[in-house]
Amino acid sequence: MRRVVVTGLGTVNALGNEVATAWENVTAGKHGITTITKFDLTGFRATVAAEVKGFDPTLYMDRQEIRRYDLAIQYAVAAADQAGKDSGIEGTIDPKRLACYFSSGIGGLNTMAEEEQKFLEKGPRRVSPFTITNMMGNGSAGTVAIKHGCKGACLSIATACASSLNAIGEAYRSIKDGYSDAAFAGGTEAAIVPLGVAAFINCQALSCTADPDRASIPFDKERNGFVMGEGASCLVLEEYEHAKARGAKIYAEICGYGVTCDAHHITAPDPEGEGGGDAIAQALEQAGGYQDATKVYINAHGTSTPMNDKIETLAIKRAFGEDAKKLMVSSTKGAVGHMMGAAGATEAVFSVKALETGIVPPTVGYQVPDPECDLDVVPNTAREAELELVLSTSLGFGGHNACVAFRKAE
Repeated sequence: MRRVVVTGLGTVNALGNEVATAWENVTAGKHGITTITKFDLTGFRATVAAEVKGFDPTLYMDRQEIRRYDLAIQYAVAAADQAGKDSGIEGTIDPKRLACYFSSGIGGLNTMAEEEQKFLEKGPRRVSPFTITNMMGNGSAGTVAIKHGCKGACLSIATACASSLNAIGEAYRSIKDGYSDAAFAGGTEAAIVPLGVAAFINCQALSCTADPDRASIPFDKERNGFVMGEGASCLVLEEYEHAKARGAKIYAEICGYGVTCDAHHITAPDPEGEGGGDAIAQALEQAGGYQDATKVYINAHGTSTPMNDKIETLAIKRAFGEDAKKLMVSSTKGAVGHMMGAAGATEAVFSVKALETGIVPPTVGYQVPDPECDLDVVPNTAREAELELVLSTSLGFGGHNACVAFRKAE
């Protein structure tokens, strides 16, 4: 059995444009949710989002590329560049053994909306020749692969809000089963545009709370919808012996991956939490279980929607039984919003950092306990802990459930 470890991390999100800043802010109990600045909010009932702030694409690409790439691709390039440099993987591996699993739940929504408007106002000849390559869901995966010379598998997995955790899980399987020796794995999203916000409002998914401090409040009884986030995150995964031989820094080992489908409803989760519970149980079984439940941390999907948080609580109880209340469970979506196709990868970065540092990030904004979400949600203040096992879960529209398990590499 080939072992798979994490040797590189990168992120761009509402709390910081690199891992160190984002981690410092999330463990300090801060959040990056503000009133939307990207467009006129007239007529919009949802008015807050977790926007990326101060992003400088020139650090990662030239100006011609900036003009050519959708914002989602720009975020992906940045996160992958950070992870690649952190890992030092490039130049140490046969490009044909280097894979790229990079996802997006929505793709280039900025481009789609802008080019449609251009078409309507100025006619078909004014539509950009880069429209298709920016709109397509695999645009980020292909661009990251080109940038880093990944000549192995290059896949973009579209499972809504589980997309990037599935990307990490499938990259893990590829390396574990011998098809690759290393992989860039992650996801990106940049959907805070009028069309995206309006669509999520009208499917009754977004919080319409105007107070940024009370809009994204996972597991809180007063939660009423998620807050859109944006950005990208990337992990470099690598076969353990390969990483060890080149002296790479090893953050953590991936020791399990569960994936299921509710097959229940296109947006609502299975009311019994069966699919989510089974995904967690699969990852737990592959990880070899745990010795002490008080040393287990779950970075939950925790969207701050009434249904998700209640059902995810049930799913965790299905998987852990009586030990469920001994676990530490937090949702970092209270801090960075719901990054959709980038959510799972961002939460995986935070999960790996929790394991590395022994600090569990809190669920910020939590005030009112909900008896239907009666787990230890690490409210508002980070907690030092000796961690044995860390799990990250993602649940997506369409009934997609994913869970990835991490341990320290011994």
